[in-house]
Amino acid sequence: MALAGAFLAGAVPAQQALPEQPAAIVGDAEDAFRPTPAEGDVTTLGEVRALKPEDDQPLDLYRFRNPVQVEDNRFSRSWSEPPTPEQVSLSGGYLLMGINHGLMAAAKGLHKLTNGRDQIQSAVARPPPELSEQQRLRAQRFCRQQQDCSAGD
Repeated sequence: MALAGAFLAGAVPAQQALPEQPAAIVGDAEDAFRPTPAEGDVTTLGEVRALKPEDDQPLDLYRFRNPVQVEDNRFSRSWSEPPTPEQVSLSGGYLLMGINHGLMAAAKGLHKLTNGRDQIQSAVARPPPELSEQQRLRAQRFCRQQQDCSAGD
């Protein structure tokens, strides 16, 4: 047994290969790092530039894209998607969202009870200003003095 162990111990160094000696550097050090030219019929590719996507969403190649574009109708205008867990966590959690929703509903009810005007109102155009008779006569006199009145009165 001791003989077999000694034999194996002596065999181990024989199995390891000696490290190769580095070749002597001939010429400049830059020549050693210069790539060797391609030999034979090798196709090289042009420059490739990777562009970062516009949005922060990762590109999902297997995402379903509906080929039919549906226009908004009266149901989709009043529908809102539920918040994602990320939106919930960024807005303070479900409890704070519920409190804010309740306050908004109370404010809307109070506004309706008091018959208050809406925050956003449609514009109402007023008629153009009318000149009094004195103002019209004065404008005609001024126009005659300047000699460049328009044809219409």
